[in-house]
Amino acid sequence: MRGIVFTFMLIVVLASTKIDACTTAVISGKYTESGRPMIWKNRDTWALNNSIVYFKGEKFDYMGLVNSKDIAKKSIWIGMNSTGFAIMNSASYNLNNRSKEKLTGLEGRLMKEALATCKTLDDFEKLLNKQIKPTGLEANFGVIDAQGGAAYYELGHKGFVKIDANDPKVAPFGYIIRANYSNTGEIGVGSGYIRYNTVNDLFYQKASTTGITPQYIEQRVAKSLYHSLVKEDLEIQYGNFPEGTPKYAHFRDYIPRSGSSSSVTIEGVRKGETPDLTTMWAHVGFPLSSTIVPLFMGANEQIPSIVQYNAQIKDSPICNAALQLKKEKVMNIRWGKTDKYYINVNSLYNSDKTGIVQLIENQEDYIFERANSLLKEWRKKGKIDNRNALDFYQWIENYITDSYLTNFKIEL
Repeated sequence: MRGIVFTFMLIVVLASTKIDACTTAVISGKYTESGRPMIWKNRDTWALNNSIVYFKGEKFDYMGLVNSKDIAKKSIWIGMNSTGFAIMNSASYNLNNRSKEKLTGLEGRLMKEALATCKTLDDFEKLLNKQIKPTGLEANFGVIDAQGGAAYYELGHKGFVKIDANDPKVAPFGYIIRANYSNTGEIGVGSGYIRYNTVNDLFYQKASTTGITPQYIEQRVAKSLYHSLVKEDLEIQYGNFPEGTPKYAHFRDYIPRSGSSSSVTIEGVRKGETPDLTTMWAHVGFPLSSTIVPLFMGANEQIPSIVQYNAQIKDSPICNAALQLKKEKVMNIRWGKTDKYYINVNSLYNSDKTGIVQLIENQEDYIFERANSLLKEWRKKGKIDNRNALDFYQWIENYITDSYLTNFKIEL
């Protein structure tokens, strides 16, 4: 019995410390198309069921992505608050690699505290400085605020190092990318080097021309099947066969992975704009089969039910639907232990334009268009119109619900 308990505790510890792997970026407003800073997180984790929650905080209200199984909602993995402050993280595996001190895996709790109490990057730095050493943490925290701040904080047992996205010496193109290692750690240790280079290739193409947008990140980067090491793009290689022609490919070290549970971009505000317009563009659930849902900080807690926890299914409806599509169509190998390494590209892209990503992006283009139109109007007025926001939420809930039923015969 003691051996069983020990094994279980070991699994819990490993799950909270060394299994999560994410691809993330912090982008200065100087290099985005809109002039607003952004953070992005493609979340890879054992916790595939995700939901969005609105909180009434100690000092500030805030909204964030949580594990659906975290009933007490103790941790947030990317979020924004009512002051325009936003934060996310990626696990780092090379800051404490020579330390014998234990890891707590409580990065999500630190981020929740930051959202409840921090307004600026300076506030976050004060919060980090208050952490007892050794911190028990090992992560890259990406942060933006309403004053134009945009930076990473590489935090290990001994403290943190700030990497400023507004500093051309460390971020000449205005963006900083982090996977699962830190530049201030031991290079060669950790993981995500290939994903880092893939994002860098894709970001450079956009940043050097028109500027990065949330739509580009969520459609062209988070869903990209390009592999920077082998120089292959699975969409190009396998995406031009007729529907119903299974084309399986080895699927490892791409930006979306078998353990991708969500992809979220938070678009901040320009200095002087109301922080109510801070916007979360959320793919809740497996990014290749989920649909974007824009969420506005100033619209308060009336967020669409499709991204909220549903007690009957023990998940958010959109995440549940995305995982169903993933299991039935996208990564549907059931024999052996290698199912997570193979993907049916034909289910995502085909010459008949009926692939999952193709159908969803047709819907998403309209969602982005309508949401950006609203944001443009609100920015001119200098405030959010709550009635318009609620009407939009009702529309998008009906629109996405109808699309999954029509296209995939799945009820949300």
